[in-house]
Amino acid sequence: MKNLETYVEQKNKWNAIFGQSAMTFPLSQSNADDLMNSIASELSPENLHCDGEAPMAYVRKKTKFLDTVQRELEAYCLNNWLDTPECVY
Repeated sequence: MKNLETYVEQKNKWNAIFGQSAMTFPLSQSNADDLMNSIASELSPENLHCDGEAPMAYVRKKTKFLDTVQRELEAYCLNNWLDTPECVY
């Protein structure tokens, strides 16, 4: 859950900049859906590789982190009676 919590903190910092409300635990279904959509977006090849500009070490590290966050979010949903959103990128 540590990686999921870190990811939510990162998202909340961006949400604050854009005047959106912060996500808090326990997460709602809407929060879980938004997080999975964000993970999918970040895992898309264009974003992950920064249009071919990112070094492979960065890509591997970010992929590992996002995969871990995805698994933790899926486990969180199962443990908290939420529908597990699909990660499509």
